[in-house]
Amino acid sequence: MNRAWRLLKRRLVGSIPVLLIVVVGSFLLLEAAPGDAVDAYVASVGGDAGMIEALRQSWGLDASPMTRLAAYLWALLHLDLGHSVALSRPVLSVVLERLPNTLLLMGAATALSFFLGTALGIVAGSRPGSLRDRLLSVGSLALYAVPGFWLALVLTIVFSVQLRWLPLAGMETIASGKTGFSRVLDIARHLVLPVTSLGIIYLALYLRMMRAGMAEVWRMDFTLAARARGIGRRRIVWRHVARNALLPLVTMLGLQSAAMLGGSVVIESVFSIPGLGRLAQEAVGARDTPLLIGIILVSAVLVIVINLLVDIAYATLDPRVGASEANA
Repeated sequence: MNRAWRLLKRRLVGSIPVLLIVVVGSFLLLEAAPGDAVDAYVASVGGDAGMIEALRQSWGLDASPMTRLAAYLWALLHLDLGHSVALSRPVLSVVLERLPNTLLLMGAATALSFFLGTALGIVAGSRPGSLRDRLLSVGSLALYAVPGFWLALVLTIVFSVQLRWLPLAGMETIASGKTGFSRVLDIARHLVLPVTSLGIIYLALYLRMMRAGMAEVWRMDFTLAARARGIGRRRIVWRHVARNALLPLVTMLGLQSAAMLGGSVVIESVFSIPGLGRLAQEAVGARDTPLLIGIILVSAVLVIVINLLVDIAYATLDPRVGASEANA
């Protein structure tokens, strides 16, 4: 318990400069881009020079970039992410309103890709070089090469437009009045295609990693010794090979969280899911810098938390890692 607590403190302290770099870097990159929120607003509704100047003063865009950055960092110390100029609402409330939908999409896609990919990887790696190993390896390579947006469009055309088995878009049926378990089922039906589109690529990645890890473990001395003692192949697979090959997948689970969060931007746009990805797309169109930085900051915190949980899980699975990290 003390080792886990020391590991947790080290990771939390190390995440502070990371978040600072994310905030400052995002602010400077957005400032370097041409135009601002006033330009985007005037381009959509029109306006004269007087209105433009008034908007810049009202939204605080008349100050220098360094002055606005210092003011933003000071507000951030008080957990204030600023005010969205496009939505006229606090950034934190807008982000927290959309965050559950993204978490639900990411969680379901991660569970699908990790558990199914691991299971198929065990099936392929239990007998390296067999026909099922070759078929699964080729299939996973083909899936990994498929663009997520293309797969999302194909699944939508087949299962929503032609067969009409699943909903076309959205998070749930609008104004359906469903509550309780019926609402849960309605949300689940709406998530089938987005989760499949987002998770299928990473499923192929976990399958290939698990298969490669098992192929390596099969050649290790303790596995050869277990086979020499006459232990059954199924017992060797589950108690020795699969267990040792699983550790790199746990690490990859944390590394792929950022990639999956980025992939959700495309999937949410295709299926009109009101999550952080679609909110970021709207913020880019409106040049809403405070909202964009807030989304990036919350996403960075989310990735750090996921990787922290993965580190704790890895230290639990392999006590040697936890001991070395805690004593470092």
